[in-house]
Amino acid sequence: MLALNNVEVIYDDVILVLRGLSLAVPEGKIVALLGSNGAGKSTTLKAVSGLLPSEHGEVTDGSVTFQGQDITKMDAPDRVKLGMSLCMEGRHVFEHLTIAENLTAGAYTQKGSAEDLDLVYTYFPKLADMRSRVAGYLSGGEQQMLAIGRALMARPKLLMLDEPSLGLAPLLVQEIFGYIKRLNEERGLTVLVIEQNARRALEVADHGYIMEQGRIVLEGSAADLRENPDVKEFYLGLGEEGGRKSYREVKHYKRRKRWL
Repeated sequence: MLALNNVEVIYDDVILVLRGLSLAVPEGKIVALLGSNGAGKSTTLKAVSGLLPSEHGEVTDGSVTFQGQDITKMDAPDRVKLGMSLCMEGRHVFEHLTIAENLTAGAYTQKGSAEDLDLVYTYFPKLADMRSRVAGYLSGGEQQMLAIGRALMARPKLLMLDEPSLGLAPLLVQEIFGYIKRLNEERGLTVLVIEQNARRALEVADHGYIMEQGRIVLEGSAADLRENPDVKEFYLGLGEEGGRKSYREVKHYKRRKRWL
């Protein structure tokens, strides 16, 4: 469904962030893109969704295709109309609008119907119970549900999530990823999720990629990545004997030497 082929992204004509990145998101699958801060994960989503120009960035090489169509130079609103929705890091709900108004705003490009609202409320019953509440007073978990619900109102074929677990308690993280898995299994929704919480992401994903310094350094099925010794040590916090390991103990040069 989605493919990035040798994509290079530069900001302000100077800063090279993506360095020949290639990845694929098959239709009906959940794909996780993992990596540490500064690896280029969010830039990858902006390249896919068309938001780079707003931050003085551009794709200078390679291509982005969606359902066989080259969208590398396409404007962001036109990509939404094709069936792509992005939940940005930090949720970005309209804080002064109610839950219902936020959801209605999400349907702007597709002229959403009452059936779309009912679908969102079915998956997120908490939102239905609070539909008249102002979004700015919601908890972080409730705002994340609202952000996903708002994205669903655009009837996406591909849902992109940037750090959906950011700032959430562990139980809420589990709940959010449970919703993502249900949407995939029950609605056939294709999902690309960007995460630092590798454990949760690989529990729901079908396939995974790991980024370092703007490149893909490792990829494979989620099951294989969960058992990969390097992934266990550096992203799941497990040493070779299964004991937990602090990320501070990891020597970054060692990681680069193994994977690059």
